[in-house]
Amino acid sequence: MFDDLHPVVSTYDNFDSVLVPEGHVSRSRNDTYYVTEDRVLRCHTSAHQLSLLKQGEKKFLVAGDVYRRDSIDATHFPVFHQMEGVRVFAKSELSSTELTPQDFVSQELKIMLEGLAKHLFGEVELRWVDAYFPFTDPSYELEIFFNGEWLEVLGCGVMQKQILNEASLVDEEAWAFGLGLERLAMVLFDIPDIRLFWTNDERFSKQFKAGMFRSGGHNMQKFKSYSKYPPCYKDVSFWLPDGSKFTENNLCEIVRSTAGNLVEEVKLIDEFHNPKTNQVSNCYRITYRSMDRSLTDEEINTLQDDVRETLVTSLGVTLR
Repeated sequence: MFDDLHPVVSTYDNFDSVLVPEGHVSRSRNDTYYVTEDRVLRCHTSAHQLSLLKQGEKKFLVAGDVYRRDSIDATHFPVFHQMEGVRVFAKSELSSTELTPQDFVSQELKIMLEGLAKHLFGEVELRWVDAYFPFTDPSYELEIFFNGEWLEVLGCGVMQKQILNEASLVDEEAWAFGLGLERLAMVLFDIPDIRLFWTNDERFSKQFKAGMFRSGGHNMQKFKSYSKYPPCYKDVSFWLPDGSKFTENNLCEIVRSTAGNLVEEVKLIDEFHNPKTNQVSNCYRITYRSMDRSLTDEEINTLQDDVRETLVTSLGVTLR
């Protein structure tokens, strides 16, 4: 297990080493936090995959914090924790079966991950869904039927031969998987808001302790909600400029940098196109709510004024 690898990585490690193509949306500053032109806060723990393979690691887990510019709601946060798993199969293992190497590795991957899902959730219904990831082929997502709905648990697949060749593993095959730890915990413990993982409120932290998880989710202690403080809704409407730099992720970054964890959600509630001027107007509703205390009108109004001012200076919008 590697859980202390530095989160600032090169763009090569974050993108090129896992075959993310040039021009892919994840390479943009709208989606990724750039530290310099060629260094970023890692978007996934897969950024360490190739370097560990080159070091001779054949079976490993990588866990750590990852960073993405994203929307603001109950399940998204700019930093979260991910775990990556990799298993390399030697030529001798691949030749011991009548299956093709790719089919053999896919079968082994699915058996392992189905066992993991049942260990976590019990005897639930599972299904595999074909997916696309640039670093695996074939690629899959595992879904479970849990509490009356299908939930995606993780993504995985057979590692691309190009990655293995780069690590001088020409005769080997491998699988890899990745999962979000907060998302799993939210499902397992009925935690309603991802911001709770970042609160200092002991009413949250004292509900959990090491060793409380029970295999299969049987009789597991669920999160007990404490008094929820009232939300405050503030709308901001503006005209987008010609050749606009505006994106929803940029708006969310401005709101986050201004109000931090006091923002529960940012949601587009209206979009209007003026046929005479060819201008587009957006109206976003910002929900402010503290996890720990009641917010004052004065506090919220100050934050909202700061958001409005920064939208004008940073994104060039015209307020309505």
